[in-house]
Amino acid sequence: MEAIEQFLVDFSNLAWGMPLLVLLMGGGFYFMIYSGFLPFRHLKHAIDVLRGKYDDPDDPGDINHFEALSSALAATVGMGNISGVAVAIAMGGPGVLFWMWVSAFVGMATKFFTCSLSVMYRGRDSNGHLEGGPMYVVVEGLGSKWKPLAVFFAVAGLFGTLPIFQANQLTQVIREVVLVPNGFSSGDAFYSNLGIGLTLVLIVSMVIFGGIQRIGNVASKMVPGMVVLYMLAVFYIMAVNYTAIPDAFALILTDAFTAESVLGGAVGAIIIAGARRAAFSNEAGIGTASMMHGAAKTDEPIREGLVAMLGPLIDTIIVCTLTGLAIIMTGVWQSSDGNGVTMTAAAFNEAMPGFGSYVLVLCVLIFAFTSLFSYSYYGTKCFGFLFGARYKHYYNYFYVATIVFGATATMSAIISLIDGMYAMMAIPTMVSALLLSPKVMAAARNYFRRMKNVKRPI
Repeated sequence: MEAIEQFLVDFSNLAWGMPLLVLLMGGGFYFMIYSGFLPFRHLKHAIDVLRGKYDDPDDPGDINHFEALSSALAATVGMGNISGVAVAIAMGGPGVLFWMWVSAFVGMATKFFTCSLSVMYRGRDSNGHLEGGPMYVVVEGLGSKWKPLAVFFAVAGLFGTLPIFQANQLTQVIREVVLVPNGFSSGDAFYSNLGIGLTLVLIVSMVIFGGIQRIGNVASKMVPGMVVLYMLAVFYIMAVNYTAIPDAFALILTDAFTAESVLGGAVGAIIIAGARRAAFSNEAGIGTASMMHGAAKTDEPIREGLVAMLGPLIDTIIVCTLTGLAIIMTGVWQSSDGNGVTMTAAAFNEAMPGFGSYVLVLCVLIFAFTSLFSYSYYGTKCFGFLFGARYKHYYNYFYVATIVFGATATMSAIISLIDGMYAMMAIPTMVSALLLSPKVMAAARNYFRRMKNVKRPI
């Protein structure tokens, strides 16, 4: 078992080398400069689209713009924001948060391009249903000779979108914050984790076997509330520790370049750590969100790209920053032996003694379940692309079975597997987006020219 864990760790570290960092962050900078900051200049229009001002129920697709963003956020605003940030700070110190900001900023431009393409080059599955995502962008946009790249993405997506990290961290926080302190789980941890895992399987199955419409409906109701609840909790922590706010930001900025952390002063390593956790958090350039946004009811690709770019802003620049500040201001990143969700729980309990950890448990429950619901959609799309749409529902059985594995395995093995597969998924997503970026810009110029000349929604 230790040999497998070490293999996964080595695989992840190798995958997240400098070439991938250049592809993701360098590609994001290219999109930002090439577009002339176009998506950022139309932020108000993006919000109008999200509000439903341009919705047409007769447009092709399965879910509206708001449901598409909510479902994508249900996957990204999850354990990556609570546990992922804590893991990053434990590995790279407070400075890693700065590089998460940089990754998210360029990730907004990346999301604009990749998700515009997911609608622009939608294809049809073997049942004739309209589908979007990097595998269809590759085949429809670059041509059938590029299909091996699409297959490569879909294979990596089968494993990269598994719910094992969410199940692992949700199990950990339930066991260590709720059960053990109250004397309900003093025996073998494996069996209590197994019991939690089986319960998660039952709850998740009730939603995901209902398909994308049920997932979108559930996500659109849960996501706004979960973000507001979590923000209010961290704002309270900031209010209690308001004198530490300037020092926290100063520490983030100085540590980002001096890298006086557990990485031994390696600035390059701290940048990679930030990019890895940002990618895990907001998935910009990975391709998962493109699959969700590709299901939006619209025949205007640029509209969906504008909506999608709001994801990294909400997910990383806002929610991840709040988590990072809570951990840094309370000092638990230095005093706590915990990693992942237990470190964040320690920060909440430090600011809200006696009940802070329970507030986090409530947030974690909502965050984790929405992620567990949404990730299944990504895997079924990859499975359907590889083996045929009529068989894609079989993936959900594999998906829920791995929840038990996630609940009982070590966090190191799990996060290494997901990180490694995310790296593999990023290659087809970014390569196809870079090659097809002139198509996006041509469509964007055409779209905004029409919007300028038409006074009513088109």
